[in-house]
Amino acid sequence: MSKLRKKFWELPLGDLNASEWEALCDGCGKCCLNKLEFVDTNEVEFTRVACRLLDGQTCRCAQYEIRHHFVPECVRLTPESIEQIAYWMPRTCAYRLRFEDKPLESWHYLLSGSKETVHEAGQSVRGWTVPEYEVPEEDWEDYVIEDLS
Repeated sequence: MSKLRKKFWELPLGDLNASEWEALCDGCGKCCLNKLEFVDTNEVEFTRVACRLLDGQTCRCAQYEIRHHFVPECVRLTPESIEQIAYWMPRTCAYRLRFEDKPLESWHYLLSGSKETVHEAGQSVRGWTVPEYEVPEEDWEDYVIEDLS
C-alpha cells in the first residue's frame, strides 16, 4: 500500500497514487444509490433505493474488492473515468469536488479527523435507504429524493 502524502486531497486527481485515490472517498454511500437518468434532459435523480451490496449502517460496500463479481455494472471510478461520471455524482462527493477544483467539505474525515462527521453532518445515507432487492425497478421513481445535498 502506498503512503499518503500530506494534504494529498489538494493535488489534481491525476497526481494521486492508488491509496490516496481510495482514501479520498468520504464514506457517505450516496454513489451507491440507484439513480434515474432522463436521456432527453441528462437530468439525474437519486433514489433511496440502494445497491444490494451497500451496508446501510456503515455506508460502505460490503464486498468492495470483489463487487464487480456481484454487480458487473458497478462503476469503476478512476482519474480517467471521472470526467464522464462526475455529472451524476453527488454534489458533495469528494471526487466530484476535486474534479471541479473545489475544496472538500468541512465534515470530510480528512479535514475533521473522524469518519463519523459525514454521518453527524447528515451527509450520509445511514439509516434511510431501501435495498434494491425489496423494490421492483419500475417503482424506483416512487423513491426519488427531491434534494440530495
